Amino acid sequence: MSKLVKILVIILILAGAWMLIAPNYLRTSLIYWYANIDDYTIFENKEVSVENGKDWPEDSNYNKFTLDSIDRAYLENNETVAYLVIQDGKVLYEEYWDDYGTESLSNLFSATKSIVSLLIGIAIDQGKINSINDPVGKYLKEFSEDERGNITIKNLLTMSSGLDWDEAYSSPTSITTKAYYGKKLREVSTNQHLVEKPGVRFRYQSGNTQLLSFIIEEATGETIAKYAERMLWKPMQATQPALWSLDKKEGDEKAFCCFNTNARDAARFGQLVLNKGKWNGVPLVSEEYVTEATKAASYLLNEEKTEPLNFYGFQYWILPYSRMNIPYMRGHLGQYIYSIAGKNAVVVRLGKQKDKIKQGQITLDIPKYVDIAMKIIK
Repeated sequence: MSKLVKILVIILILAGAWMLIAPNYLRTSLIYWYANIDDYTIFENKEVSVENGKDWPEDSNYNKFTLDSIDRAYLENNETVAYLVIQDGKVLYEEYWDDYGTESLSNLFSATKSIVSLLIGIAIDQGKINSINDPVGKYLKEFSEDERGNITIKNLLTMSSGLDWDEAYSSPTSITTKAYYGKKLREVSTNQHLVEKPGVRFRYQSGNTQLLSFIIEEATGETIAKYAERMLWKPMQATQPALWSLDKKEGDEKAFCCFNTNARDAARFGQLVLNKGKWNGVPLVSEEYVTEATKAASYLLNEEKTEPLNFYGFQYWILPYSRMNIPYMRGHLGQYIYSIAGKNAVVVRLGKQKDKIKQGQITLDIPKYVDIAMKIIK
């Protein structure tokens, strides 16, 4: 055996030994390396069931629009797997790529955060939660005996908790990686420290959303998946069961990231916002809450503390666009659900990557998918 071969064997033995003793989340993150839209296949999941599902009707002009070569290239270069435009409650245009179709599941990633926000609103409507001004310590025992307990639900909703969660996606040792790949989600999420005064500035932190989900569970006595099923998924007449990924078998839902569904059913969340919280005329979330959730929390400062916050509400992003402020759900790799009130339209884009060019708080694909939709919309 040559010296080089011996060295390689020793390296492989050491690497194998390290993998055996490394934390579970770190081993998993190194094996899969990068989050993908089909990661539900590597996680345990809880089904969000359907009942009396009803598919969208198709518009008389369904798929009669032809994308120009530039827009098509943009969609395909960014590895879009689904692009859907619904107007007046009817499918006007849809297209799928890479073997995806109307029933293909995709991880919505952080667009899931907006679902958690809607569930907070429902719990308030039901009196399960008294107010967005309730202190976190009222619901979470881990926060009840120290200064973190005074953080409010509103602080969590607006990403202004003052906690020290580090929203790093590229580091295999970050708290976000631990939450995504690990098996101790509750422990990881509640092991945060207060580092600044809550309610002052916006700092995007997935941990805020995860705490909101635990509050919902404490307040309602149901898992967040079951509560979403009962209060949203079934009433919105979704056609296909969704999957909510868990940290382990019979574990906690990854509420900050991992609701998995198809494009047509995902559009229901956008339509619910257009309908100001109603579905087929039946209130699911109060109009008051939806209105507050989908407008910028301008009473906060942006992360740099240079100006009032103008792009985020209660776990919803806000896109200033052609004299409109468009609320949208937004996820890693470019999962977007836009509610365009001025056109009574919902636009869904799902895919495997987003534009690499960033301006302020957005990547350039965010307004671009609205640009394309505006050419399609009647």
